[in-house]
Amino acid sequence: MVEMTNIGINEKIGIKVRVLRMRMKLSQEKLAELAGLNKNTIGFIERGEISPTIETLEKIAKALKIKLTELVDTSKIDL
Repeated sequence: MVEMTNIGINEKIGIKVRVLRMRMKLSQEKLAELAGLNKNTIGFIERGEISPTIETLEKIAKALKIKLTELVDTSKIDL
């Protein structure tokens, strides 16, 4: 577990999306396809460059086969 106290929420969510995506052995392109999003959007989210909407996060969570609450819980991230 990694404590995520010194970075912003967008960066935390981005790290979480990247870790979960990689665990599922998905490319950014494949995750985008499964979520119905643009590949660039996934990249922006993973780098913490944008603040995704709840709707976008829900699409990503469904594509990752997890609950939205699990995706947005950034208190600890298993790397």
